[in-house]
Amino acid sequence: MKHLSQTHSLQQGAKEEQLFYDYFLQHVRTDTPGQLVEDFRRLFIEARGFRDPQLYTALEKIVKQKNGEYQFNYFFNRCCHILINHWQMDVQSHSAIPELVGLFENLAPPRSGYQNTANRVRYLVKNFTQSDQYNKLQRLARVINNKLNPEKSNTVGNLIHRYPYLYNHCLLGEESSQEHQQTVRKIKTQTEKRFEVNLSRYVTYKVRLAQLSRSPELAVPEKGRIIRPVKNPTLLKDKELNQALKHYVGTVDGGYTYKSLSQNFLSHTVHTQTFGRYKDDLYEYILTSLDPKYSKGQFNKNLYQLLQNTLPECNHQKPSEFLMLRTASQLMNFLVVENGKKPDHYVFVDMISNMGVTRTMGLLLKVVLVSSKVKPYLEKRFSILFNHYESFTKEGVPWLVKSLENLQLAFSVHFGKVDLSCLKQVKMR
Repeated sequence: MKHLSQTHSLQQGAKEEQLFYDYFLQHVRTDTPGQLVEDFRRLFIEARGFRDPQLYTALEKIVKQKNGEYQFNYFFNRCCHILINHWQMDVQSHSAIPELVGLFENLAPPRSGYQNTANRVRYLVKNFTQSDQYNKLQRLARVINNKLNPEKSNTVGNLIHRYPYLYNHCLLGEESSQEHQQTVRKIKTQTEKRFEVNLSRYVTYKVRLAQLSRSPELAVPEKGRIIRPVKNPTLLKDKELNQALKHYVGTVDGGYTYKSLSQNFLSHTVHTQTFGRYKDDLYEYILTSLDPKYSKGQFNKNLYQLLQNTLPECNHQKPSEFLMLRTASQLMNFLVVENGKKPDHYVFVDMISNMGVTRTMGLLLKVVLVSSKVKPYLEKRFSILFNHYESFTKEGVPWLVKSLENLQLAFSVHFGKVDLSCLKQVKMR
């Protein structure tokens, strides 16, 4: 009987929740964002009544459910996203997104000892602000807000808008609706395209400057025309950006680019008979990117041991896509960070300290280029680091900011649509 009672309660709760979903789906098409933000404030912050009595009665029933906190978080998150997904489609409504999320910041704690509807609602909303769902909402609001008001804050968390490769892991969860996934995908595509366009303009500008400094006579036909300066689209200094671009586009080892090195490795592995031999070859492939002084230390021993301990029972099998992907994912755990519960990243910081950010990111790029399906896994590793340092200032973790910027560059060069081949012909300053 108890089980039947709980089932009935859940069904009843779902019915009440649907009233809210229908209300917001209807009114988001007819009401202004300001009116809907006010609706949220009256319903979920004041919680003392509403112009639609039926809706407030439904809210009373929702907050009295016995499994209240978990179910309320899902319900409340969905209500927020119904509005956000619609507002995202209209540039004029973008500013309402951070305004809506801002309602739930610095909420006063509910009065203890009071179990009326208003106090219960405030308690549940306050509890929601401790959830991962709320963290993702805040990040999405920052992405939107920083498109409108670039970099007002000095924290790492406020940089989320700059790194679209983090969006899937930092803005979405398992409970994310299809509509919300589409919203994030759209923002991600727009951000990637905007960065690539800005990067291409910057490189073109620098290349023209380099050509003119080498051959001033080229400027004569353009007498009177001013070459307009183009802003560096990254948080790196100009010199750091130029060096990083040259590194990811140009040759890095024996006259080979990262792309040609990976292609040579892959063409070789086609003839590799066993998984054990594949791991030995991968070890050598990685070591060629390292400073010999660094690789002769503890790093190469630990790297070799890691590869040897990866699925040793499969050493005599033919190297399959699954085995190669599993090996690459184990490498990312070792080279960057294992998981959010144990965010140790000593190896990553040690590599940066000894080899510099650009070469370290180049090493990770090498692994991704031979197993492209591990790219989302690398993105996940960096989302763990991002979440771990979210509240730090940019100055507090400069190595992380430079790493995030370098990874953005490496991904744009190798997986984006930007053409930077002109870089190979000149020396940028």
